[in-house]
Amino acid sequence: MNNQEFSTDEIQQLIKKHYKKVIIVIVLLIVGFGSFFQVGTEEEGVVTRFGKHVRTVTPGLKMKIPFMETVYKVPVERQKKQEFGFRTQQAGVRTAYSRTGSVTDDEAIMLTGDLNLANVQWVVQYRVSDPYNYLFKVRNPDNTLRDLSEAVTRQIVGDRTVNEVLTVGRAEIASEVKVLLQEMAREYSLGIEIAQVVLQDINPPESVKQAFNAVNEAQQERETLINEAKSEYNKVIPRARGQAQETIQKAEGYATKRVNNAQGEVARFNALYSEYVSAPEVTKRRIYLETLQEVLPRLGDKIITSENGNNMIPLLKKDLN
Repeated sequence: MNNQEFSTDEIQQLIKKHYKKVIIVIVLLIVGFGSFFQVGTEEEGVVTRFGKHVRTVTPGLKMKIPFMETVYKVPVERQKKQEFGFRTQQAGVRTAYSRTGSVTDDEAIMLTGDLNLANVQWVVQYRVSDPYNYLFKVRNPDNTLRDLSEAVTRQIVGDRTVNEVLTVGRAEIASEVKVLLQEMAREYSLGIEIAQVVLQDINPPESVKQAFNAVNEAQQERETLINEAKSEYNKVIPRARGQAQETIQKAEGYATKRVNNAQGEVARFNALYSEYVSAPEVTKRRIYLETLQEVLPRLGDKIITSENGNNMIPLLKKDLN
């Protein structure tokens, strides 16, 4: 292919001839590229026209008016977190934390309701629930949330004793902080939803840490002894109640038996008395004979003779031991 050489005048003439087409193509490209934008899967797009909010768009390929509309992409599905009293230096399988520094110390040291100090470290996890409020209602919503979280936590901790903060009250404190922080975020129109508040670690100040640890060990030992006593109580008391109930039932059965026997004897005596009234001699003899029939077998080998000793000859043949 032969190389064509153009002079400066010819080049200028070509530019003058086609510059309108070039400008039109450039403008069309700019308008085309400026009219489309992509919203990510975990984002929402807030579109403003000359600074006024006109719509909020969902993920996907969208259009806008170039030079007139501006798009702000907000990650509404991404979980965010703020750390207080410590900072994560390196995340991973073995996460490294930093707990020293004037900022973290100022955040962590709190005054409890009984005028003691506690070193509180916590995490607030949240996400953007309303992109419009998040962008335009408050100048810096993340910093505002941070200030609110610190104020709310100090308020909740300040209503409890140091023992509650260090031991049994941690879950309740985290729950109350989440509820109150969400109410204030809604009141301030931050456009933020609080997902979770986690009390990472709560310790007494280093100067009194040993004394607090001794108190905690004593409280744990007390709880252990109480649980053991309750366990023994649950073993002994039901067994004693069962034995008492068994004794009561046996006594009631014995009383019923005696009453029934007495009633039977009374009925028998009344029947016998009725017969005695009707035939006294016959009844006396029958009672006498029945008594002898019952008593004589208990006497063993005995010989009964008459008062005169008559008729002894047949008895001589008996083997008397």
